[in-house]
Amino acid sequence: MTDPNRNHPAGYEPPKVWTPKTSHGGRFAGINQPISGARFEQALPIGKHPLQLYSQGTPTGQKVTILLEELLAAGHADAEYDAWLVDIFEGEQFSSGFVDLNPNSKIPALIDYSTDPVTRVFESGSILVYLAERFGAFLPSAGQERTNTFNWLMWQMGSAPFVGGGFGHFYAYAPIKIEYAIDRYAMETKRQLHVLDAHLAKNEFLAGDTYTIADMAVWPWYPGSLLGVYGAGEFLDVDQYTHLLRWYYAIAARPAVARGRVVNRINGAAGECLRERHAASDFDSLS
Repeated sequence: MTDPNRNHPAGYEPPKVWTPKTSHGGRFAGINQPISGARFEQALPIGKHPLQLYSQGTPTGQKVTILLEELLAAGHADAEYDAWLVDIFEGEQFSSGFVDLNPNSKIPALIDYSTDPVTRVFESGSILVYLAERFGAFLPSAGQERTNTFNWLMWQMGSAPFVGGGFGHFYAYAPIKIEYAIDRYAMETKRQLHVLDAHLAKNEFLAGDTYTIADMAVWPWYPGSLLGVYGAGEFLDVDQYTHLLRWYYAIAARPAVARGRVVNRINGAAGECLRERHAASDFDSLS
């Protein structure tokens, strides 16, 4: 049995009423607060296209830029967009302009200036649905595949916090390694990987035979975040999920995905980070 005092101060008992500590360590210790709202005044920049995206190239941010690049590749010229970097590690999501767009201060967020009044969209899943319906692409219009697309999109939205805020935090970001926390979230992450692997053993894509926004939502996280952001591929033995990897590498080979995954990224290998995107020619700077 694991010693309950092994990974934290002996004798710790939660207080009756929790209050934040002045310093609690960890990657986001300098920006985390228990209240919402703007912390400084700064307007959002606006580019030349009707679609203005404010984001960072995290797994969650990649979902939207992948869709936008797929829409452009499919011939939807009106999907041209400006992608502005919001550096969440520097607290830029707490500017007054961004908080006005998304009161929850999370990336990504989108403004569509082609509508009257303008349309403001936040939460990555909501943005995916909005864009797919606006352009009539990557979301089946009816039938079982449409339902399946929403099934897997909602699965991703509900499951990813266990991988990111759970496993990823305690495995990669927490100031101390807590065996209990890592074991708990590794167990759930492995279960989710198995869910996907078993499903993809019988289906080419998540919704069936059709590539949809559900695939774009899941792909950056499973196993993308585990192989890349958290460097946990070996720890979680990701190689055993052969059907998931077949699907993952097939999607990775799509040119639009290769472009979308680098937009608004600030950490990565040479040629994998495009801080801002305002035109297709911006990708030329990566070669």
